[in-house]
Amino acid sequence: MLYQSMDGGCSDDVTAEIGDEPHVLAVDDNLIDRKLVEKLLKNSSCKVTTAENGLRALEYLGLGSDQRNTMEGTVSKVNLIITDYCMPGMTGYELLKKIKESSVLREVPVVIMSSENVPTRISQCLQEGAQMFMLKPLKQSDVKQLKCYLMKCRG
Repeated sequence: MLYQSMDGGCSDDVTAEIGDEPHVLAVDDNLIDRKLVEKLLKNSSCKVTTAENGLRALEYLGLGSDQRNTMEGTVSKVNLIITDYCMPGMTGYELLKKIKESSVLREVPVVIMSSENVPTRISQCLQEGAQMFMLKPLKQSDVKQLKCYLMKCRG
């Protein structure tokens, strides 16, 4: 099941060059889920970087607590962030909010995934700026939709 934000718009700022593989940051505290998402994305010709929690993801994106928010050229690192909702330390929702608060990263599409179908949670994430909300376990067809979305952004 896939829930999409209403605007569906893409930003030119985060599009990859035609011919490049889209680079996706996959964040999940569960190793098996993380490996599954990574495998599905790689099967769809995406470059994948994984992080086991929200703090690690923020560090990778250059938004860690010990880093300045100025970031030199980090935006080009990822075309999409896909994150689990339920994680210890920082939820996917909190990660989403931090990304959307960043002037440099706010245009990067964020997809939230969860094994729990909670309508209030889904609408909260979409209102906060998530591009999509996907129910786990992810399937190849879900990732194909993501890839289509990424390719449209790039076109």
